[in-house]
Amino acid sequence: MKKLKVIFQNTSMLLLCATVSGAQCVKKINTKGNTKEEQPNVIIFAVDDMNDWVSPLGYKQAKTPNMDRLAKSGVVFTNAHAPGVFCAPSRTAIWTGMQASTTGCYDSEPFQFTHPDVFTMQMAFKEAGYNTYGAGKLYHHRGGYVDLRSWDEFFSRSQEHRDMGWEMNSYHMTDVPLPTPHPYSPYYTKSDRKISSAGHLEWGPIANELEDDMVDAMRTNWMCDVIKRKHDKPFFMGLGMYSPHYPNYAPQKYFDLYNRDSIELPPLKADDLDDLPEAVRKKQMSKMKQHQEIVELGAYKDAVLAYLASISFADAMLGRVLDALEASPYKNNTIIVFWSDQGFHHGEKGHWGKHTLWQRTTQVPFIWTGKGIAKNKKVGTTVSLIDMYPTLVELCNLSEGKQLDGASLASILKNPSSAKERNVFIPYMDRGSYAVVNMNWRYIQYNDNTEELYNVKDDPNEWDNLANDKKYRQIMDEMKKFAPQVFAPSATSINDLDLVIDGDSFHWVKKDLK
Repeated sequence: MKKLKVIFQNTSMLLLCATVSGAQCVKKINTKGNTKEEQPNVIIFAVDDMNDWVSPLGYKQAKTPNMDRLAKSGVVFTNAHAPGVFCAPSRTAIWTGMQASTTGCYDSEPFQFTHPDVFTMQMAFKEAGYNTYGAGKLYHHRGGYVDLRSWDEFFSRSQEHRDMGWEMNSYHMTDVPLPTPHPYSPYYTKSDRKISSAGHLEWGPIANELEDDMVDAMRTNWMCDVIKRKHDKPFFMGLGMYSPHYPNYAPQKYFDLYNRDSIELPPLKADDLDDLPEAVRKKQMSKMKQHQEIVELGAYKDAVLAYLASISFADAMLGRVLDALEASPYKNNTIIVFWSDQGFHHGEKGHWGKHTLWQRTTQVPFIWTGKGIAKNKKVGTTVSLIDMYPTLVELCNLSEGKQLDGASLASILKNPSSAKERNVFIPYMDRGSYAVVNMNWRYIQYNDNTEELYNVKDDPNEWDNLANDKKYRQIMDEMKKFAPQVFAPSATSINDLDLVIDGDSFHWVKKDLK
């Protein structure tokens, strides 16, 4: 199939906004009186499934020179947590500024159907006078999830892409380079299983000369071209990588950065599941089979190496954006926010993936740099990515008054020493289950009233569940107070919806109303 690099130019976005979002879309104006010239440009650089295995967070094995470069020019939050435990709910929370306990989007529910009037982040920027540009995985990657409202341009690489409801998975389509052989991972080549579209536990190198044919590179190159344009208004740009999400494909040169034999594996504990609540323990025991198979195949180091290679590939794309901005006239008036939607387990607690309330899923990179932000600072107090939206409201003169569940970090970015510790709430996929975390503790409550408690300061691997020790009851009771008293009913499930493709756009309908 011939590649088409097509840009979605939203020429009727104000009309669409008024139709879909009602009064919320136009009810707010700039109440602070600042001029447009004082508004900084903003570039959001999002990655997928990147845990805390990066050097700005103290991990020594990953080679991330551009993240290091970004960290030296700004503020790194070393104890930042995602507002969800996998892509869909986490990204919904980030872009709407509301927790799943507020929207009911705990799992894979498309928020646009249940909450058509929600005022998402790019809409706030557009309303404030910004030009808006988007590309890649900013929302959940499945077709029908990207919120196309209020983007002046959103990158689309092909008609096939648009015909699939703007599917953001890089490997569902026919125009992407693949490793040879395909599949490449022994999880597939040494078994009779067929590779799924998700490519779980699949990895492999791509020929270096095909790097710019990879979707993350295409998206990055387009965004760099946008940065190079002459902008007569402040701009808001969102660029979403699919890396290092499975399948872990990256050009060969990023695999070559690492010596397979010297790869250090994460620390594990043989009886780590024994002190978990029974339902959780049984669930994790069933998932342990994947870990055992990877070990038996002798592929544990290969899997970790491939993940690190994918991190380095995403880091290289960040470098392209930083270089483009540095060469532009906008370098001194632009804020960059780097984040991951959630982390990823590589055998910890016998698990390969996310979807847990433990540290390896929730802790993520979160780096800010730019105008008015301190340089080369680290903040160890606990924050959440739900804080991104309210922080940008304050930094960029966006309109106020909408429901935002996070807290602005603007004062901390200007003066990191002013940071104060707090408890952060993280909802789970099951309504009523959640974690509350701070610098010292992680408390987990499941909706069957079972619990976990970890002293993360002394037990960073979360090996010893203290919930059954009565002397910690007061700590758990105090942390429970930071969970909502009421959890919103679950939004309409994707299983009850059909995606209708309408030209280059789409919408959701109830299955019985199609």
